[in-house]
Amino acid sequence: MSGTLHELVAEFPDFRALVRHLQETDGHFARLCRSYEDLSRRVHLAERRNEPAGDAMLIDMCKQRRQLKEEIYGMLVQPEPEAEVIKLAV
Repeated sequence: MSGTLHELVAEFPDFRALVRHLQETDGHFARLCRSYEDLSRRVHLAERRNEPAGDAMLIDMCKQRRQLKEEIYGMLVQPEPEAEVIKLAV
């Protein structure tokens, strides 16, 4: 375990502006980011032994953090859906 804090801006430096934009405009994305950052802090504290956590619990938290990171990455690389064009009959 590394003992370093995994912040989203450090994990996805090429997507910094997009992360900020989606956090402001997409509630689901913002919740994922908050969950990731909270879990990352908990892992960091546990790795530094500032917070009591067993090895199994630490491994589980790391897996959850990785899953959140993968879901966030998936949202960053998928193109935004284009607005539907409604054709009106005249």
